[in-house]
Amino acid sequence: MHAPGIWGILVVAVVVVLLFGRGKISGMMGEVASGIKAFQKGMKDDDKPVERVTTTADATVTEPEKKDV
Repeated sequence: MHAPGIWGILVVAVVVVLLFGRGKISGMMGEVASGIKAFQKGMKDDDKPVERVTTTADATVTEPEKKDV
């Protein structure tokens, strides 16, 4: 079995554009991009230490959460 040539790739691209239309393809790509950005933001938020609030009778003290290694 061999790799598709330039004509095969062009035929597939034309069929995809005819089936889905340019607007729908660009909309899907926008959704994929926003999903990637949300994933990267979530990964960045995981790196930040979460502060835990401990209340005592006199004052409120914030301390960083301990990470299990």
